Parts: sequence; structure tokens; C-alpha cells
Amino acid sequence: MSAALMPAAAAHAADEAEIGSESDQSAAAYFEQDFMNVFRRFLPDKTQEMVNFYTQVLGLKPLQPIQLNAEQTIILLGIGDSQIKLAAGHMEGRKYHLGGVGAATGIRYFTLFFPDAETLTQRFEEAGYAAPQFTPIGGGKQAAFVADPAGFMLKLVIWSDADPAQYGKVRIGINASHLAESRAFYRDFVGLEQESAELSPLLETMIYPYRHGATTLELFSIGHDLPADTGSAGIQYVVRDAAAVDALGKQRKITVETPLGKLPNFDLTFVWLNDPDGVTNYFAQIGPARPKGADAPGPWQRTTPDQTRP
Repeated sequence: MSAALMPAAAAHAADEAEIGSESDQSAAAYFEQDFMNVFRRFLPDKTQEMVNFYTQVLGLKPLQPIQLNAEQTIILLGIGDSQIKLAAGHMEGRKYHLGGVGAATGIRYFTLFFPDAETLTQRFEEAGYAAPQFTPIGGGKQAAFVADPAGFMLKLVIWSDADPAQYGKVRIGINASHLAESRAFYRDFVGLEQESAELSPLLETMIYPYRHGATTLELFSIGHDLPADTGSAGIQYVVRDAAAVDALGKQRKITVETPLGKLPNFDLTFVWLNDPDGVTNYFAQIGPARPKGADAPGPWQRTTPDQTRP
């Protein structure tokens, strides 16, 4: 372990001692998908560049977009079973602070996996982007941080001998101002599965993974007294009973970003809640509330809008 990483390991031990579980009940009891979706907000003049970058360079699958209203279209991109949703336009009342991973708190990057560095590098260069500078990170893997056309960071991991399912997984990097509070939120309230902490060679700090199926959050803490980015990206969970999640949030005194409501012209009930740093955790219910184990209506997993305000 390098000298730079030793303080992080000590902090890890302190955080482990600090966290206690509040209750076995969590929002995960209402999940209907074995993954989470993520969304990106950006200025409208970057829309075509963003679509080209995510589809042609990164190779994500274009899905049927959703027209929320005359002004708002959500662009859906498939990766495995989950989606990255592109929403042009900033949301009023949210904060935006791009830059490097350590420039702000909140969601700072998405991690995507690829089998071949040469092919990916060629796509970057053919599209006019600088080639990613990959660094070995152990286990036969390489990784590099790059920015999308709107300035949000992506961690690209080359893993040539991974199980094919790995290339459909997404990891979400969240810089937390207070790790213990954020870890408790995602473990005890959201109900994600806590995995073993690990040292990040790129960030030179500990990361704390919290997984739901094919999607994993990576919580870490670098920097002090940072501004918050609460608008550039967010997390979506499809649930069978949004009202139950809302009630649980009220019981736990979770910050409400957008109260329980319905989306006009869609059979969708939602509540938007915030983690301790203001990260959007959006819970979406398609159709009527359903008991656990009931079949969800129709092929909703490919048609869920990520934005619930007209």
C-alpha cells in the first residue's frame, strides 16, 4: 500500500465503526428491476454531440426516446438491461459544478466496461476526440477518465477477459462530504447491498461499493468544503409502490426534492428524494401500485421517463 493510500485505509476503519443500521426495512423491498438507471442533464446546445458520443464512440444502444411534452424529449440509451437517459436542459433549483472528479460533491462519474482498448481508442480518434490514456489498475484491467461533450466525467475500464455480462454493467461514482451519512443512506434507507471496500488506484482513496444487481454505487470522499453538484446526474429506481417509498422516506426524515405525484400523460407515480449531498434518487412506479411478486404491466422497463416535471 502506498503512503498516499494509508490515511484512506485508516479512515475506512473509522467509518466502519461509525455506521450503524437503523432498520431492516428499506426502499429495496419495493424494487421491480435488478438494476438502476441513471440520467444526465446538460445544456441543449450539446444534444447532438452527446447522442453521437454515447452511441457512436461508447457504443450504447439507442432506444425509443420519450416525448414528455413539446419542449422536453428524453433520449434513452441501453446498456445491458439498464439505461443511461440524456435530458437536455438544466433543472431549476439544482446546482451544476462540472470539472474533475474531486471538484464537487455529488455524482462525479459513470463507469463503463469494454473488452478492447484498441477498438475503443480508434472510435475516439475517428470522432475527433483525444485517445483515452489508460492506466493499469490491477487484475489485468486498465482504466481512464474522460469527459463527455458536456463536461461530465466517465471512467472507462478495459477488461478483456470479463464475463460478457460485465460489459452491460454500470457503476456510479459519488463524492460524499460525509461518508458515514451517505453510506447509511444507501445501505439502510435505499437498501443496496454493501460490498467490501477497496482502494482505487486512480483516485488514491477508498471506495465503498453499494450494489443492486447490475448497477453499483461507488462512494468515496476527496476534497474539503466543496461545492455541490446536484443536477448533472441522478439515479432512478423502478418500484412497485412509490407511496410506500415516500412514507418510508418521511419516517426516516429523508430530504424530499419533488413530492409524491404523477406525471401528466403518463401512468407514472413518482417521488424524488435526496441523499445527504443532494443527489437525486428518483423512485418511479409504472401503473398502479402492486403487491410484492405481482407482474409489472407491459414492457415498461424500456419506456420509463427519467424526468417527472412538465
